[in-house]
Amino acid sequence: MDTESALPSRFGLSVPTEWWPTRPSMKEIGAAGFGWVQLPAPPESVLVDPRSCIRHARGAGDAVAGAGLRCVLHAPAELIAGRPETDRAVEGAIAYAAECGAAAVVLHARAYGDGPGAGDRALAETRSLARIALIAERLGVTLALENLAPVYPGPETISANPLSLRALARRIASPAVGLCLDVGHANVVAGLRRTSLSRMVEPVLDMVALLHVHDNLGARWIRDERPELDPVRLDLHLPPGRGSIPWETVAPSLLGTGAPLVWEIHPPRPAPAEIMDAARNAMEATPQTTRLPADTAA
Repeated sequence: MDTESALPSRFGLSVPTEWWPTRPSMKEIGAAGFGWVQLPAPPESVLVDPRSCIRHARGAGDAVAGAGLRCVLHAPAELIAGRPETDRAVEGAIAYAAECGAAAVVLHARAYGDGPGAGDRALAETRSLARIALIAERLGVTLALENLAPVYPGPETISANPLSLRALARRIASPAVGLCLDVGHANVVAGLRRTSLSRMVEPVLDMVALLHVHDNLGARWIRDERPELDPVRLDLHLPPGRGSIPWETVAPSLLGTGAPLVWEIHPPRPAPAEIMDAARNAMEATPQTTRLPADTAA
């Protein structure tokens, strides 16, 4: 792979939740070298109202297209298929993606614990997603099912294990359904389960349609007293090099998928150009080059 030319076209940057993709911000992301941007979907109330949904999608799509970027859409975090009202919103997210030109919709799935009633809920979700996948196929949009992790210490959802989503995608067996492998989430769960990040991600790479990449401190068994960081939060969404992810170990496997890599960095965060520099260093993968300067880190 020609890293110098290939990486920027595969890198994306997220627009934080509830932020609007303004034309200047999209141009700044494109000027930094990113080829993709991830848009946050509007709330369910907009997604289920066709007129509002189309108007919102066209505005976002125009801003993205004006910067020469490709895009994906992240559905609302609380949106889980399996009930008529939520299914309508998932269908609305797919329609939104088709209207704004997004290649994929990132969707949380199996985002509940494995307790009483989980089996019935999982069956309903599977049936809904199988039906919705037919809509996604027709509109040329990929459903990318994302693995999760506890935001703070607490119970895991079923989707904390990426293999549960791989099994779901294989059961649906649609070309429009794949995985959004969130490497940061996998790093947290790997730490909680005292296993390696590679063991979390390697078994599901064959089903990956999209990658979410960001850094964190894993399960935080080692204390880190940096004053700019929440001392308890696990899911930190830091720029690469500010956490403990062994990029030099996992980068070759991530790049080998051929999937876009969306850097999902939460504010406050460095400028897009600085994130691009840190992202390239992480994927070029040597331990000495994955450190973001402290004065520019989130």
